[in-house]
Amino acid sequence: MALTPSTMVPLGSPMTEFRLPDYDGKDVDAKDFARSEVLVVIFMCNHCPFVKHIAPGLASFARDYAEKSLSVVAINSNDIESHPGDRPEKMREEAITQGYSFPYLFDDTQAVARDFKAACTPDFFVYDRDRRLAYRGQFDASRPGNDVPVTGADLRAAVDELLAGRPVSAEQTPSIGCNIKWKAGNEPGGSGRA
Repeated sequence: MALTPSTMVPLGSPMTEFRLPDYDGKDVDAKDFARSEVLVVIFMCNHCPFVKHIAPGLASFARDYAEKSLSVVAINSNDIESHPGDRPEKMREEAITQGYSFPYLFDDTQAVARDFKAACTPDFFVYDRDRRLAYRGQFDASRPGNDVPVTGADLRAAVDELLAGRPVSAEQTPSIGCNIKWKAGNEPGGSGRA
């Protein structure tokens, strides 16, 4: 299993706008979250062992912040030809199984992943009220097999600071996971978009 870290996009970068379908084909737009003070964008998929490891914690995180001015949206950008377990119908099954209360979108062209400079699953991007990047890093220090409990401590700390109107520490640890499964010619540094 190859480990891929976050690209650690510069803090303060503006959020890329997006409009993508969820697993049922209903379009979700970045503007749909305009009322939230904080927006958490997660690049993830169904099959990745790193995502599976934290999936119950992700569901708990979203539930715990449901009454706050925070929105969560997940995006699957994997190539479903090479990884059919990440197809939209499987995304639906995973969302139901894990109890995800947030939209889970499918980025078939991979354009959104490329625009965000997403690299791994899971990859977290947290935006402030002005939709400037305030956090990009790990959920917490737990990894498959390291016996560290899944708490979401790093993400929760960043979100709590933003919700309290305070700056987030720039000391951030990259997320680590499986690489996004790029279509041929779509890899970062590649020439085109499929």
